[in-house]
Amino acid sequence: MPAPSIIDILRHIAREEPLQGTVREFRGLTREHLGQLIEEAAQRLAGAPPAAPPPGVSAPEPAAPRAETAPAAESHPRLRVYSDGAARGNPGPAGAGAVLVDPTGNVVARLGRFLGTQTNNCAEYMGLLLGLKHAQSLGAREVDVYADSELLIRQLGGRYQVKSPTLRPLYEEAQKLLKGFTKVKLHHVPRAQNAEADAMSNRAIDERM
Repeated sequence: MPAPSIIDILRHIAREEPLQGTVREFRGLTREHLGQLIEEAAQRLAGAPPAAPPPGVSAPEPAAPRAETAPAAESHPRLRVYSDGAARGNPGPAGAGAVLVDPTGNVVARLGRFLGTQTNNCAEYMGLLLGLKHAQSLGAREVDVYADSELLIRQLGGRYQVKSPTLRPLYEEAQKLLKGFTKVKLHHVPRAQNAEADAMSNRAIDERM
């Protein structure tokens, strides 16, 4: 296979690596924001020629995204997005989870991502971003968002202010994504009704997804 370019490597790091040490070193920098910075660097290098690997080093095989998606050729114009986040220690080892369901009740995708060391509120937002981005990639135009975080739902709905400098960039990214859909409904639900997303966020921690 052809050697990966520096752009390929940077984008792989942005998508897959937990980057725990970097997040710990730079306080206030979230895993999601760090991934965005790396992605922006890759975009700036997009015109550069591919970088050859060092002598004697074989090219790595790109890792597949950690998502369980039902095979389907058609798009999904309307989806329910269940999202959650978990942090063991708050802050502590954290994971984001999301489950996407179509209007007939079929699970379209189960998603999880290990976040390194984060707070619970950051993990909640990361779970939402994970679900919204995947819904967008599946062609969804309408989304019903379900989360058991009252803070997240009320901040997105404008009832609570976002005072945390750590949550602010995540909130702004979530609002930007939500504006990309033609119709959005936000639902605060009990944890029992969000069990599958919760399971994915905890699985992301256990399996370092």
